[in-house]
Amino acid sequence: TGFPHYRRNNLAVNHHLPSKTNTSMYAIRNLLPFTGSLALYYYSARAWAFTASNLKLKSGTFVVSRKTTPSFTTSSSSSSILTMMSSNNDILEETNPRTMIPGRPTWQQTMLRIKDPEKSIAFYEGLGCTLVDKFDFPQYDFSLYFMTTIPENEEYTLTPGTQEAHDYLWTMEGTALELTHNYGTESDPEFKGYHAGNEEKDGFGHVAFNCDDVYEVTDELLSKGVEFKKKPDEGRMKGLAFAKDPDGYWVELVKRREIGNIGNKFNFSQTMIRVKDPKKSIEFYRAFGMSLLYQYHGGDFSLYYLASNVPQSQDLNEHSSVNNLFGPVLELTHNHGTENDEEFKHFNGNEDGRQGFGHIGFLVDDVYAACDSIRDFGYGFRKEPDGGSMKGLAFAFDPDGYSVEIVPRGGIDFGDVLVSSSN
Repeated sequence: TGFPHYRRNNLAVNHHLPSKTNTSMYAIRNLLPFTGSLALYYYSARAWAFTASNLKLKSGTFVVSRKTTPSFTTSSSSSSILTMMSSNNDILEETNPRTMIPGRPTWQQTMLRIKDPEKSIAFYEGLGCTLVDKFDFPQYDFSLYFMTTIPENEEYTLTPGTQEAHDYLWTMEGTALELTHNYGTESDPEFKGYHAGNEEKDGFGHVAFNCDDVYEVTDELLSKGVEFKKKPDEGRMKGLAFAKDPDGYWVELVKRREIGNIGNKFNFSQTMIRVKDPKKSIEFYRAFGMSLLYQYHGGDFSLYYLASNVPQSQDLNEHSSVNNLFGPVLELTHNHGTENDEEFKHFNGNEDGRQGFGHIGFLVDDVYAACDSIRDFGYGFRKEPDGGSMKGLAFAFDPDGYSVEIVPRGGIDFGDVLVSSSN
């Protein structure tokens, strides 16, 4: 029921043991000598981690006991049955940014287009989000709604659409969902809806929320009529689920590793996009001050998790560094081999007929200085700071062509219709 995944300098073997098993023996032959750590993870949540100095090298078998220190066998054969992946130091060194974006960039938003704001706002409120701000642009026929997870012990009292709410939004240290509504889509019988992603060559994958009990939450959402792509006991990966929001976007439900540390029932926990070349993408987002916290290597894919306002992890194989965060991570999914295909390109969510996911966005102290540094990466701009009608904000392209909005901390005069504070 488990599957192995291996890394150079760190070998991890997933295996499910019967509950009464005290000792399990694994014959692993033709292993190249390695240094680093060996970890055996059990789905029962028991875990052992040993450094190389704990290992006794014998011939023939690797013995793991719940009561004893394991012994591991290796031969001097030059052939190996394992593919060893990059170590922590390798990936950190290989993606060390050539330049850092100035102005303390912080990840501030993930934008999704929605058909009916009333339905979408109610859905995400059901996942613990608070509507913290909105922008109405009747002159352009669209509105923006910003929702995020507020810590349980904090009360949000500002009125969305007021200048006070704008000031909060453009100085917040957290990350919000930006829901974009183009007027009329909610009542247009000809409108077929937005493209939710997860089809051939789609880049955007999903957003996610953490909770203490995925099964309980799934039952609650099912009772409210929420549709699911995957329930917790379906498929190979048990215990996690994918709900669908009113526009069909996938919303992953993930169980927290440490129960009780976060008081909120839910917290917005990730945005997933697929990338062609992880080294280029990781370098780009690390230049925005994001820290690489965790990496996972499957048989033909790898996952990389980055976050703002979090110290750089020195153990990229420790998943709790991601799972126990209150704020979200940016999950970069790499399907092996795409980096070698010159013709391959993901859809970025802004193409005609495939619009849905729009962009992610960062706050910076100085948009112009930030863009000067971003320009050195050579990926180009969708909108320069002085382009278009809204001066002082920009949209850069990342290595995969995803749009990355650059907004000045404190905001600008967006030209929206403000709500009176007295209302």
